[in-house]
Formats: sequence, structure tokens, C-alpha cells
Amino acid sequence: MTYRVLKLVLSLLAFVLLRPQVTGRNNVPRSGPVILASNHLSFIDSLIIPIVAPRHVTFLAKAEYFTGRGIKGRLSRWFFTKMGHIPVQRDDPRAGTRSLEDALAVLTHGGAFGIYPEGTRSRDGRLHKGRTGVAWLALAGHAPVVPVAVRGTDKVQPVGSRLPRIHRVQVHFGRPIDPARQITAGATPAQARRELTDEVMASIHRMSGQELAA
Repeated sequence: MTYRVLKLVLSLLAFVLLRPQVTGRNNVPRSGPVILASNHLSFIDSLIIPIVAPRHVTFLAKAEYFTGRGIKGRLSRWFFTKMGHIPVQRDDPRAGTRSLEDALAVLTHGGAFGIYPEGTRSRDGRLHKGRTGVAWLALAGHAPVVPVAVRGTDKVQPVGSRLPRIHRVQVHFGRPIDPARQITAGATPAQARRELTDEVMASIHRMSGQELAA
């Protein structure tokens, strides 16, 4: 119930301040495991996508958001916990493996997991090559991938800015990609992951209109 109330409050704030334009919500399956794979332009991407998505979406979040002290630290821990985000220790040498394991657990329980195939937010506004972790998850979790493109979030919180600004944003949900249908016959597991990842990134590119990084 707390999550629903929190999402309602955030939705009201978002629709007043950011006036999000959302398309393709019907492309997100209402039940069962699904991966929402998005480009990444700003910190608020992990907030705006769950707000406008038709179901609860779990994202990874850096562990510092859960370990702060004082009032700010407690509020941060409460907020990210209630949003259902999973803490990740970025300095842990096994962070990547643990992240995939945590994500797979969400999918195994029929949940929706949000991921940024680029690995980190784009600091130059271009769309960078996707990492194959998204494909590994899709194949291991037997989950369709819904490509997501956010636009304008970098204007809300530009790189280096600590305070958000008022600017309209867009969130586009693409058609689900069935991982089993994107694999070329005879492809090795590594080739299959690369092919699937490239297909996801191509869909994100079509919706986002971003320049591709070399």
C-alpha cells in the first residue's frame, strides 16, 4: 500500500512539473516476467519510468542511497526501499554478477525489471553500444524485452546539476522483443546475446532519435 501511495504522489508531482508524454504503455505485459531496457540520460530516469509504467518496475540503485546517515539518509533509505529498488555495491568486484543474480530473482518471481544496457548514463547525449547483460537476463529468465526510450530527462537534471529543473519529458515503450525469436540458427551463446542486445538497442535508437556513439 505504501508503494501505491508513493507512486500516486510522485505521479501527481511528475504530471504537474514534467508533463510526461507517454506512448506504448500497452506494450508492457501486465503480468509475468519482463525486462524494460532503456536509454539512460539522467538520475530521474529510474523514477519517471516506474511512475508511468503500468506495473511495478524494480531498478538497481547504488548502495549509498540506502546507507546514508541523518534525516537525509533515513529519507533516502525509506524512499528507495519503498520504491522496491535493489542496492548494489559498485566497488564490489562481483557487483556485476550480483546485479544479474538479483535481477534474475525478480524475473523468476514474475516481476518487471528495469535495466540500462549502456551500463551508465550517457554524458554526451549519444546512445552508446549496449552490454549483453540484458540479453543474458532475457534468455536466462525467459523474459520478453520491452525497449524504452526517454527524452528530455537530461534537461531536467543536466550532467553536473544537483537541482532538478522543470522541463517536459517523453517516455516511449516499444514492442516487446521475444528473445527466442531473435537468435540466428547455429549462433553461439555469445553471438546470440550480442544479436539480441543489438536488436534492443536498435529499437531504442529508433524511438529516442539519439546520435549513435562511434
